[in-house]
Amino acid sequence: MKVTILCVGGLKGPLEGAVKDYEERAARYWRLQTVEVDSGLGKGARANPMGVKKAEASRLLSHLPESGDIVAVTRGGTTMGSRELAAFLEERALRSIPHVVFILGGAFGLAEEVLNRSTTRLCLSALTFPHEIARLLLVEQLYRAGTISRNEPYHKGP
Repeated sequence: MKVTILCVGGLKGPLEGAVKDYEERAARYWRLQTVEVDSGLGKGARANPMGVKKAEASRLLSHLPESGDIVAVTRGGTTMGSRELAAFLEERALRSIPHVVFILGGAFGLAEEVLNRSTTRLCLSALTFPHEIARLLLVEQLYRAGTISRNEPYHKGP
């Protein structure tokens, strides 16, 4: 099964290495792909949040597959524990779902068009995180889900 992380903006700074490391680890378990789209925000730009979300939505939607599950990562989504996420992905693989796409929005979140296109809404936390941290959390959980599915010793929690 192919798993894609579709996100607004790229990586920079100290978390870049950690994200890349977990992407490599997660790729042992899933055919992992990361697609970054431009946020459209200039440095220090004062932007209209609705306009930015609409522009980002257009770029995000253009990368979605015709079939598969679309998971919008949003504060308004359902929380899952690590084992639940592993079971979620296992169930999709058993149902021969060809592609699962996790979408991470930009600074203003995901536009309604993207949320409406999603089949699942996932909440990583009730807290708000910068893009790079949310991406790190997601890719680490994808790696963890792979180890849980294969009963490997990485996951120590319940």
